[in-house]
Amino acid sequence: MNSIAFIFKTAPHGSSTGREGLDALLATAALSEEIGVFFIGDGIFQLIGGQQPNIIYQRDYITTFKLLELYDIENVYVCQQSLRMRGISEQDMGAIAVTSLSMGELHQQLSHYDKTINF
Repeated sequence: MNSIAFIFKTAPHGSSTGREGLDALLATAALSEEIGVFFIGDGIFQLIGGQQPNIIYQRDYITTFKLLELYDIENVYVCQQSLRMRGISEQDMGAIAVTSLSMGELHQQLSHYDKTINF
């Protein structure tokens, strides 16, 4: 089976993209063991805890990212530059454990995957 990288680039709650990406990721995890998850740009906001999406009438799906561990998805990466540009520390990434990499290291990791899916 092909290895698949899921790339989250959009902020949560402004659209259904993040929720749909998470649903696709979990569904794919049931079929494949070779999955990587990458959070780049505004996608890093997918992992920030303490958000209150109910204020804008959105579902709080961010806590569902904790299921990645149950699905044995261990290759989860976040872009260091994206964190720095947005004033976010790795400690703010409350939902799951991530590995913080430079943009060059992210591209190197991405090159190991056969397919990429962007959200």
